[in-house]
Amino acid sequence: MDYEVIYSSRRTVSLCVKDSRLIVRAPFGTSESRIREIVSSHSDWIERAMKKQQSPRRKDTVLTEEQIKELKKSARKILTAKTEYFSKIMGLKYGRITITSAKTRFGSCSSNCNISFSYLLMLYPEEVIDYVVVHELAHLVYMNHSSDFYKVIERVLPDYKKRKKLLKQ
Repeated sequence: MDYEVIYSSRRTVSLCVKDSRLIVRAPFGTSESRIREIVSSHSDWIERAMKKQQSPRRKDTVLTEEQIKELKKSARKILTAKTEYFSKIMGLKYGRITITSAKTRFGSCSSNCNISFSYLLMLYPEEVIDYVVVHELAHLVYMNHSSDFYKVIERVLPDYKKRKKLLKQ
């Protein structure tokens, strides 16, 4: 399988399929044999990702600058309020909230307890928005996606699996 390797000062190896090409990002010093091993062990995922990119997709909605501005404004207001609400229920404290223009990641939580949300989350139903907020808050307890992490989410949103599924649609 052909792939492009990009070395940088990162700690882990990541695989990304972009424009039907496999891109491997690896820490400096990672051996070619280790990269081949990782690519080989993820061949099923790579194949699915390649097929997904080749299948016809619906056109992404094109937003005007004014629409983006309004979505960001409502994201700041709504996501801040929801984060405050759910953090009280969960008994958690967070740092600051940032609204981003991320296209593939709807939320993230830093080790400094700062939470970022994409304004594009505003295009989703409220139950999905709530799931992403609770998901990011749960990272304040577990910075991973372990079963314990999902138990934190389940305590607040017993139907989180349904919500998670909606997010992926």
